[in-house]
Amino acid sequence: MKEILEAGMLICFGISWPISVIKSYKARTNKGKSVIFVLFILIGYILGIVSKIVSGNINYVIIFYAFNLVMVSIDFLLYLRNAKID
Repeated sequence: MKEILEAGMLICFGISWPISVIKSYKARTNKGKSVIFVLFILIGYILGIVSKIVSGNINYVIIFYAFNLVMVSIDFLLYLRNAKID
């Protein structure tokens, strides 16, 4: 049951990242975006994955961590692109 709840949390968080990526791509600006926030989220997902690996509790939930990590990484790369445009 705890894996289902953890997956649900990650899915809820994960829904927002593709939306943020699309917005960042279309906006071509960093106005209203916090790079510190994005970096802390990246670190959080990395720590979540490492926690799963270290505890030996590797299950399907790690897929959601990985998906969110990829989305936030793309958003960070778009931040860098948009910084050059700004």
